[in-house]
Amino acid sequence: MQEQVNDKAVSLSVQTAKFTGKKFEQLILHLLNSMKKQKNSRDSPVVHKGKQTVKQLIGQNAGIANIEIGSESIRKFEKIARKYGVDFSITKDASAKPPKFSVFFKPRDKDALMSAFTEYNNKVIQKPKKPSLISQLKKNLELVKNKVVDRVKNKDKGLER
Repeated sequence: MQEQVNDKAVSLSVQTAKFTGKKFEQLILHLLNSMKKQKNSRDSPVVHKGKQTVKQLIGQNAGIANIEIGSESIRKFEKIARKYGVDFSITKDASAKPPKFSVFFKPRDKDALMSAFTEYNNKVIQKPKKPSLISQLKKNLELVKNKVVDRVKNKDKGLER
């Protein structure tokens, strides 16, 4: 009886030693990973990309420049600027009628922003004016009215083969 109790006690202590060793190793690895994450987050501040606030843009210590644009389809400009990877901020001047929008950006993004503005200009501002649907319908109606319809049936049509 005493031997069985001793064997069970020894096997229990061996099992707990294995368990604590594995757990200790997992805890150390978890601690090291969390320390790496904290170190990376402290050393490098959060860098915002794309659309952001003016305060965030100034906080990147790169200086800023701005361009004013009209209120026409500002959302299309945002889409194009994101496509070119420009860091920008848009502010609205509500005192003007119609309201004006100022686009703030980093000077180092100037080339990308100019490419974005040329695409915006081609797509939105200088897009070719299509004739209205009503004018096209009127034009086609006049063509139909003026068309001469030959209502005489020709029996020869079916004979030529």
